[in-house]
Amino acid sequence: MAKSPEEEHPVKTFGWAARDPSGHLSPFIFSRRVTGEEDVRFKVLYCGICHSDLHSIKNEWGSSNYPMVPGHEIVGEVTEVGSKVEKVKVGDKVGVGCMVGACHSCDSCANDLENYCPKLILTYNGIYYDGTITYGGYSDSMVANERYVVRIPDGMPLDSAAPLLCAGITVYSPLKYFGLGEPGKHIGIVGLGGLGHVAVKFAKALGSKVTVISTSPSKKAEALEHLGADSFLVSRDQDELQAAMGTFDGIIDTVSATHPIMPLLSLLKSHGKLIMVGAPCEPLEVPAFSLIIGRKTTAGSCIGGMKETQEMIDFAAKHNIKADIEVISMDYVNKAMERLEQADVRYRFVIDIGNTLAATKPSS
Repeated sequence: MAKSPEEEHPVKTFGWAARDPSGHLSPFIFSRRVTGEEDVRFKVLYCGICHSDLHSIKNEWGSSNYPMVPGHEIVGEVTEVGSKVEKVKVGDKVGVGCMVGACHSCDSCANDLENYCPKLILTYNGIYYDGTITYGGYSDSMVANERYVVRIPDGMPLDSAAPLLCAGITVYSPLKYFGLGEPGKHIGIVGLGGLGHVAVKFAKALGSKVTVISTSPSKKAEALEHLGADSFLVSRDQDELQAAMGTFDGIIDTVSATHPIMPLLSLLKSHGKLIMVGAPCEPLEVPAFSLIIGRKTTAGSCIGGMKETQEMIDFAAKHNIKADIEVISMDYVNKAMERLEQADVRYRFVIDIGNTLAATKPSS
């Protein structure tokens, strides 16, 4: 007989979980494993809310297991380390992003690309090596193998660092891999949300010329004056699109809603690259001739490996790149999900776990 989440492991843990596809989150008592010899245990202080959390709690991708504790932008302070842990110590500030395990024997793992391992274990809604479901960061503590723990540099604000563990690496990795984050390159960023706003910051810090591409003219001042983009293009304005045709070396498309991409392909120079990092639920239409004429590429990218994730965090600390956030209390999370669904956030919600979670725990 299967054990209850509270009885699966020895260490009692408290968080918030969704129980069904309504996505409603509420207090949840479960358990985590004891600290293994290669494990790092830490007190969760902040956890960002990713758009993936919203998709997952509502089972919009059809792969959700309940009860589900979301959260894969997790930061906190180390409280215990296993006997073989070398890279962090008690008291260090650390984070865990989207994954907590992989096979460690495939080509992807051998090349520090655990994110593309066919046996990747997700931080939540995954199946761990012992067969139990993984639970995320909307909780008071976290334990992970040290390979999947990121060191947060001294002086980096933990609340605004949390979203970088998903949003940050999601845009940093393709900028580096596809050679777009370089001086002299003209890059378009589609969508000015949780992913898009950090994409602008990383691309600028890497030396690129950056144009924000948006359906919302109202975001122009924000893009240029606050985020430091070089220019702004309204994707619904045919005159602006026509004037910009063939001027981009690459485009990072962060939009998770279904949208036409043929207009974006027309903006690319010959040999240009359109990289999808948003995840619309509906298939996108890609007309073959829009790729053939100009030898253009449409590709995707999914977070990054652990080595690159550490590189990203270190780069962000050096260049003072932080997510723009709205810090919320744990009991506000359902309202935050409603607002996220309406794109009513600038630009990432972060839950103050350390100061507000305990107050929501039911009295025993």
